[in-house]
Order: sequence, then structure tokens, then C-alpha cells
Amino acid sequence: MNHSTIEPQVGGGPAAGSQAPASPDTSPIPASAAPTGPLAPIAPAAPFAEAKARLSAVVDEARDEILGLSHRIHADPEPAFEEVNAAADIATVLRRHGFAVEHPAGSLATAIRATLPGGRGGASPRIGILAEYDALPGLGHGCGHNTMAGSGVGAAIALAAIAEELPGEIVFLGTPAEERGSGKAIMIAEGLFEGLDAALLFHPCDRSHVASQPLASEDVEIVFRGLQAHAAADPWRGKNALDAMILLFSSVGLWRQQLPTHARVHGIIQEGGTAANIIPDRTRAWFMLRSPDQAEYESMKTRFRALVEGAALATDTTAEVTFSGGAMTMHVNESLEARWVANAAAYGIVDQGADPSSGSTDMGNVSWVCPTIHPELAIAPEGTPGHSILFRDAAATPAADNTTVLAAALVAQTAYELFADPELVAAAWRDFRGDSGTPG
Repeated sequence: MNHSTIEPQVGGGPAAGSQAPASPDTSPIPASAAPTGPLAPIAPAAPFAEAKARLSAVVDEARDEILGLSHRIHADPEPAFEEVNAAADIATVLRRHGFAVEHPAGSLATAIRATLPGGRGGASPRIGILAEYDALPGLGHGCGHNTMAGSGVGAAIALAAIAEELPGEIVFLGTPAEERGSGKAIMIAEGLFEGLDAALLFHPCDRSHVASQPLASEDVEIVFRGLQAHAAADPWRGKNALDAMILLFSSVGLWRQQLPTHARVHGIIQEGGTAANIIPDRTRAWFMLRSPDQAEYESMKTRFRALVEGAALATDTTAEVTFSGGAMTMHVNESLEARWVANAAAYGIVDQGADPSSGSTDMGNVSWVCPTIHPELAIAPEGTPGHSILFRDAAATPAADNTTVLAAALVAQTAYELFADPELVAAAWRDFRGDSGTPG
């Protein structure tokens, strides 16, 4: 690929009007996990330290705008595919900073694709800055996606401020439905990630690390259909769809004994019948299957289908199994991870290593399309469970605000290195193509 090198400008520094230091953060998070105060006085990591300092200064200057967006999204949680207000808010901010915004993007009403060409011209590199903004049903932002929206937009604002110095194109992708439905997988299928040379997305956590080991996962809907009858007068005339569902849950519970410790199967009953005196003719459940190994995951799917069929056979009911969404394992990119670690270290962030306990993310799907990193930074004390009220409340604290702003700066700085250094882009692609894994 043909990339132009960016010459650092001499004499740049913190932008005029940077905010005064924020009030001290009294949360129990270590200073290394959630630094306070403006970013600009801290000397960023080489290379391109001067340009990175200017990016940090822009983020500092935009702090109120970044955090205002994060807090508005936190206060108005919208579940997967329903992020109407969040998406509109993000699109408005991006337009204000010069991006050409496609919203909706593709078939998803709450997806966004925004672009801003670099002033140096050329078709490459195209660097993707991502954001998520869906909430958890009934819980709100228990995964802190409001901070991901704020940091992604913040990084885009910073890069837009120096776009005239850049080759290629800044590509912002607002990706709905991470928690259920795998919005990124849909956007990939529709070509919205086509042509990217890299994709970067921060995620909040209770610890800080760049390496991640997300599990392959899909949503599974199971519907059993039977025959209604009076539960007291003539139950023998019925076919009990609830019995089938209970048998499935029992079978899954026994199956877990033989599953590897890293594999996961979990589910809930969403429909269990209408009245105690009616034999249920329809029940419905939502399951999720997960594994860190793509081949093992495919084997789990086959076994799960067999358990469903067995439950239907034993109860003389019929079953429908529908797999949807789908998150893949992460395709590791050591070249990009190393640059993130170096940039974060300049702000006192010590990488704590990959978290052995992991969920799933459709960012894994992106990692099989282009070089990708999905680093995590702490917004809450270590041990705070994700997908909980505690984590939801932590996502709107001063500590989370500081981390959101820091993440915006680090995403922008790492993206700048890709714009400025053709060899880093080439190294990232070598990692991508040379990994021994294969997409499933």
C-alpha cells in the first residue's frame, strides 16, 4: 500500500483554552487506573510525541462536549437496535466537527458511518474509530457503553482538528446492538467496514489491559410447541411445552459437567405458559453459547441442537431453534497492542494482562476483517462485576469521566501513529495475515 509519512509540526503544544484541572477524584480507583486533571501537561510516548500532545490538548478542550454526550446517553439508556436518541446525538456532534455523516448507515436505523478525508490526500490509510451506545434491558448502562460513545467521539474530534495534516481518511463507525444482535456483524456484511486498515475501540472495565480473550457466542431462541388441555380434567390430552423446556434446562445442567471450564451455556425462560390450569402449548427461551475456541464452539452448537431435539422427542412436542447475531473470537494484533501499551504507559497506566474471565463482543468479528484492538481501561474498583447496578452507577462517576477522556486521547494517539507511519500499518497487516487462527 502507498502511504505518505506525516512530518511532525514544530512548536505545537497544549491548545489555548484547555480546561483547568478537574476536582480530585475520591473514588477508590488507583491513580494509575483513572488519572485526574487535564491530559495536555503529560508528555505522550514517542514517536510523534508533539502531535500526540496536540491531540491530547484538543481532547482536553472538548472535555465538556465529550462528557456531556456520555452522560446524556447514560441518563437515557436505549437497548439494542433502539438507540435512537444516542445515535442522533452522536451524528449531530460529528457533523459539527466536519464529518460527512451517513445516518442511518446500511439497514440499521441506529448505525452511523461518518468520514473525514485527510488534507494530505490519498486513499489510505483508512482508520476506523468505533463507538458503542446500546444499553442492557432493565439495567441501563451496566456495561458502560456511554463511555465508549464519549471516547470514540472524543477521538474523532481530536483527529478532525488535525485532519489537514493526515493522509487517507478518518472513518467513524457508530455500531448499535453489541449486547444482543451483533450490530457490527450486520454492518460488516453490508460493506460498511470495507477498506479499513485498522479499527480501534476502547471498552470500560474494572482493570486496565489491551489484550482480550472474548468468547465466540451467539443468541439462540428456542420455541417448543405442544397442545393445550385442562391441567386437571384431562391433562393426558395435552402435550406439555413447559415440560420440554424444563427437560432442556435439566439436560444443559448435566451437560455442563462435561464442558471445558472456559465454555459457557446460560439461558432464561421468556414464555412459560399462560395459566397453571392450562397445559402450556408454547414456551420460549433465550440461550447463549460461548467458547474461546471457534472449532469447539461449533461442536457445542451441534450438541445443543441435539439436546433440544431430545427434549422435544421425550415430551412429544416440536421445537424450533434459531441462532442469531454471533460474536467471534478475537484475532490478536500484537503490533497495535504494543503501541497502545506504550501510549497508555505515558499516562501511568500499567497493563495488567488479559482478563481470564471474559464475555463476548462483536468486536471479535471486526478483528477478522482488519487489524483491530479492543483495549480496556478501569472505571471502577477491581472486582466490580460487569452487567450490574454497581458497574452501571460507576459509568457516570468522575472516575469514569476521567477514563473516558483518557481513552479518547489514547485512541486518537494510536490512530495518529497509523496515519503517520506506513510501516506500522504494514506490520499490523502482517500480524493480521500471519496469525495461525482462521475465521469461523
